[in-house]
Amino acid sequence: MERQSVESAETQVLDFGLVRLVDFMGGDAAVVQSARVSFGKGITDDERDRKLVFFLLANGHETPFEHSVFKFHIKCPIFVARQWFRHRMASYNEISGRYTEMKEELCLPERLRTQKARNYQYDELDADLNDELKQKISDHYDASFRLYRELLEKGVAKEQSRIVLPLSLYTQFYWTINSRSLMNFVKLRIEAHAQYEIRQYAEVINEIFREKMPWTHAAFQKYVISGEKWCE
Repeated sequence: MERQSVESAETQVLDFGLVRLVDFMGGDAAVVQSARVSFGKGITDDERDRKLVFFLLANGHETPFEHSVFKFHIKCPIFVARQWFRHRMASYNEISGRYTEMKEELCLPERLRTQKARNYQYDELDADLNDELKQKISDHYDASFRLYRELLEKGVAKEQSRIVLPLSLYTQFYWTINSRSLMNFVKLRIEAHAQYEIRQYAEVINEIFREKMPWTHAAFQKYVISGEKWCE
């Protein structure tokens, strides 16, 4: 089994965001080992072990996948984090605006999207209107941060001063999650109907998952994402 304790390089996401794998324990071997303990056995050879991983995922035997664990450092806009935290089968620790003066890092989309009533299908705004509205958003960000700093300078507590900051502000958190729950996150958040911004993070995490657990990822792609059926 593999355990990576050295922090990996970070991947930039959106304008100020990042994903970084901080720690990793288990891997495909941990899945095999935890599944075979039912029979008092362990790891055998690559081909048999790989086939077992595929069998488990194809047939819904998912508890062995809980024995491989990822720990990430995530930096994302608050509106993305609030979607993220709905994935409750994980552990979170987030930066606190009660104790920390927040940095002026806010998400400004490159292209603004129209609102559609159904199917989460969007179009882009006219280029001139897009630029006009982006400038208004940027001006609003500037005004919010000026007020935030004024409140701090005049002695208002951080926990109250932060109330004027927008949802586009970047937050940071550590996220520890087993591979079973990670697959649920990836399945839902790389899907075309997921919001664009969180999808960018899910795609980076999916690539890290592919690198660290290649057998499990291949089975996940085959049986969960593509929906194929198991056959001997």
